[in-house]
Amino acid sequence: MTTRTLAPRRARGALSLLKGEWIIERALFLCAALSVLTTAGIIAVLAIETYEFLREVPVLDFLTGTEWTPLFSNQKFGVLPLVAGTMLVSSIAMVVALPMGLLSAIYLSEYSPSGFRRVVKPVLEILAGVPTVVYGYFALMFVTPLLQQVFPTLSGFNALSPGLVMGLMILPLVSSLSEDAMRAVPQGLREGSYALGATRMQTALRVVVPAAFSGITAAFILGVSRAIGETMIVAIAAGQQPRLTGNPFVPIETMTAYIVQVSLGDTPQGTLEYRTIFAVGMLLFVMTFSLNLISTWLRERYREEYA
Repeated sequence: MTTRTLAPRRARGALSLLKGEWIIERALFLCAALSVLTTAGIIAVLAIETYEFLREVPVLDFLTGTEWTPLFSNQKFGVLPLVAGTMLVSSIAMVVALPMGLLSAIYLSEYSPSGFRRVVKPVLEILAGVPTVVYGYFALMFVTPLLQQVFPTLSGFNALSPGLVMGLMILPLVSSLSEDAMRAVPQGLREGSYALGATRMQTALRVVVPAAFSGITAAFILGVSRAIGETMIVAIAAGQQPRLTGNPFVPIETMTAYIVQVSLGDTPQGTLEYRTIFAVGMLLFVMTFSLNLISTWLRERYREEYA
């Protein structure tokens, strides 16, 4: 076969390769654009419906009011009871998830054998794959009766039970991300600490944890964001009574649980009552988005310090 014959074939092969790369590039761009456009569409819907809601309800009354009864004849649109319920359950969850997650991360990173860590860490992360509705019924049917034996005044629907179970659900997230942050700390810092006579515990608590502080903080913030946005656990086990309280023994209602309540179909679309879910959703979006931005900033700062 002559060189003249091979040249056109090579040219056609190169052209075909360029066409294939062009198609793949456009397909990847469409996939990326689809996710961005979907997010933009969600934000646009929330913004439009929230604007329509705030045309009838003053924004100050919405953000500072202490009564939330939009579905009653005597309508009140103060969102603080929903925010208080959300913060109460999330705080209980963080009291459980943060210390347990950090301690388990310290053990996996600094104490456990490598073989044990390779087995235990994936098993721990399996908890993150359990459907949240299962956690919700676990909180309602098992944890609440168990707690009522200790606290007889505990209501059947309360903030304590879903908060504890939510903390167990978030535990793998906090533990895994914190362990990754500590494992990324240079080994030289540990060796230097050991050379100065420090014990393994002193090295873990005074060298590794401070060095991985920004990564651990980012894990904590992501856990808080996950707790604030949780829906099914609180919808099943926390009740649907919006009240401005810090008592974990009584029924409360969170922002996500209210959205579920109105979305069941009993409230006509286009009404002021129906638009409340978009206003609450926009407030929830702003809260979680702010936390995610803080978490991203901390992760980037962590990577820059140890790059």
